[in-house]
Amino acid sequence: MAALQNDISRICISEKELDEMVTKVANQINKDFEDKNPLFIGVLKGSVPFMTDLMKKITIPCTMDYIKVSSYSGTKSTGNIVIKGDFPNIIDRNVVIIEDILDTGRTLSKVLELMRTEGAASVSLCVLLDKPEGRVVPISADYVGGLVPNEFVVGYGLDYNEKYRNLPYVGVLKEEVYKNN
Repeated sequence: MAALQNDISRICISEKELDEMVTKVANQINKDFEDKNPLFIGVLKGSVPFMTDLMKKITIPCTMDYIKVSSYSGTKSTGNIVIKGDFPNIIDRNVVIIEDILDTGRTLSKVLELMRTEGAASVSLCVLLDKPEGRVVPISADYVGGLVPNEFVVGYGLDYNEKYRNLPYVGVLKEEVYKNN
């Protein structure tokens, strides 16, 4: 873990702050979806820590599934999304998409559009983190844990080339780690 931590310039969201964010979001979802039996769909792989902790705090009847969506190459969104594997049955379901971060909005806007066209009764977006300065597509989340600066952040599911997801906090990755890639 020390080797990973050496690549972090600073911690911007601590473990305690993450727990508070998850609790805040879960409480609002529990209220908003009472008696609606939502289907939570996590976007793999980044959503896993957030969704795991969120589901522990969801007190209403629900089901869950995952989709695997790819759009990044290194630190940049390519703008093209690829959904891999099986697509869950969402017809007439109240779907809540769970994602680690809303950045450019390219990927999530396409995921939301797909969910709506595939027959969901409703589609909501829940993100742990929002980076509004990175937005290139007009989109906003229905549930947001917190905001992050327009820097490359990793940890708690967020990665750089599949590394750093296991950090228990969110930190800013040192530029020298990724600037030549």
